[in-house]
Amino acid sequence: MPNNISNKSSNVIDIFSKKPVIKNYNLPLIRLAPETDGVVMLYANDANPGKLFSLKILGWGLQSNGEIVGLVPWLNEVVTCPELRDPLNGHWEGYFNQTTGDVFYVAPDHKVVELRAAQQYYQALPDANNPTYVQEITDAIGTHAIFATTDGKGLEMAEIFSWRLTPEGNVQAMLVNPSKVKTTPILLGDESLYPLQSEPSFVYYFQYRIANRIKNEDPDAIKAIALLMDH
Repeated sequence: MPNNISNKSSNVIDIFSKKPVIKNYNLPLIRLAPETDGVVMLYANDANPGKLFSLKILGWGLQSNGEIVGLVPWLNEVVTCPELRDPLNGHWEGYFNQTTGDVFYVAPDHKVVELRAAQQYYQALPDANNPTYVQEITDAIGTHAIFATTDGKGLEMAEIFSWRLTPEGNVQAMLVNPSKVKTTPILLGDESLYPLQSEPSFVYYFQYRIANRIKNEDPDAIKAIALLMDH
């Protein structure tokens, strides 16, 4: 895992759009910070011109190049907000603080300070990291995973318990294996947790609003899933 990072993020802003000049945000992550103040990602797509949608942010990630970006479970992976893409040409439009009403395009200063300080501290330790993962944060946005049933004709759903940062800089979703639960409540690092990526039937991530509509067999939600699975 890369340890040498710049102390400053470039954060080059386009003078017309006021957004960061997109470089390469698809880089290894070296530290995570959960989003606890309700900041959401704003995005738009070609199917709804002139309309903005919001999606809760999982957290903020410090990348190997020093950039700090918002992270969201999107389709079947965790992506950085600036790199958002989907079949309808969905694209990132910024971050929105629901408490203050502010729209912004770079990570908040307090998250920048938190991530840089944590990285400097843990980097200085002799080898405090778990050999199988660097860090684990709880899922606080109600993320669910959708799976195809064994016959391929139906869907199953499970709640994501937590997210682990691997030494390679990837974010893994963690599920609970009920047969391995020995004590409750289940805490981070519990032996009953296992990575979603080991489930070959995994299809997509959904946040709680859509997941609840699926549970209630909402026809529009079911139709949307069918369209996604066709792509």
